[in-house]
Amino acid sequence: MTFSSDATRAGTASDGTSAPAPVLQIRGAAIHRGDRELWSGLDLDVAPGELVAVLGPSGTGKTTLLRAILGLQPLSAGTVVALGEPVRRRGSRRIGYLPQARPLPAETSMRGRDLVALGVDGHRFGLPFPRRGDRAHVDALIDAVGARDFADRPVGVLSGGEQQRLRVGQALADDPRLLLCDEPLTSLDLANQQAVTGLIDAHRRTGAGVLLVTHDINPVLDIVDRILYIANGRFTLGTPREVLTTRVLSALYGAPVFVQEVGGRLVVVGAPDAEIAAHHHEHDDHEDGA
Repeated sequence: MTFSSDATRAGTASDGTSAPAPVLQIRGAAIHRGDRELWSGLDLDVAPGELVAVLGPSGTGKTTLLRAILGLQPLSAGTVVALGEPVRRRGSRRIGYLPQARPLPAETSMRGRDLVALGVDGHRFGLPFPRRGDRAHVDALIDAVGARDFADRPVGVLSGGEQQRLRVGQALADDPRLLLCDEPLTSLDLANQQAVTGLIDAHRRTGAGVLLVTHDINPVLDIVDRILYIANGRFTLGTPREVLTTRVLSALYGAPVFVQEVGGRLVVVGAPDAEIAAHHHEHDDHEDGA
């Protein structure tokens, strides 16, 4: 069921020039869980250099949507075209993926640079065999994410924020033109949230499109262009100013929901499992059908 859809489409820009082709095109997308339809009829275009945040309660199919774009799980209906090609089951190295900031076990012995290197050579069959230029490429990625001081330490002894910086380097190894982020700031302190957000924004500014799933919009609110909010079998799509209002979210949930600004942060009151600020959910790989 669709509440509203204001997807931008490739065509003519406001100045009359031809708009660049979207890096992501979704048409008629639907997600079911068993016999239950979570939502359907989603049309979404993500333009080069655009960041779209995906919000909503747990279990609404947000992670499943990312998995469908990665070619890991089919949609129940609809099509996905990424970087001009229909998504394939084996995925594409032109699409970057940044997962939730889950700490690696303390006994993990691989070095920080080895984690980044997986983005460079982890797709190859057999034992990694460094190619000419691989080390320089890994070093450049490490410098880009500010990880030089801890790149040669075992990742298991690094903080969650340091590990997430390395994951950003891994995700950007192939300079992806589409970057998918699934709760990348969860469990990070404010300083590391700002650092990782800055890295995502810097890559977006190179012309990459970004689709970012989050429970807390506040750390990324200043860099978000549009919000896809999914709730109660419905969705709405628009700018933060258009979507994050008492009127729109109340209509989306079919119940009174209030959006307030508290201490410079937006807070949603009255929406079960959908607080925008100061509440992080423990992510469950299966909560969105993953």
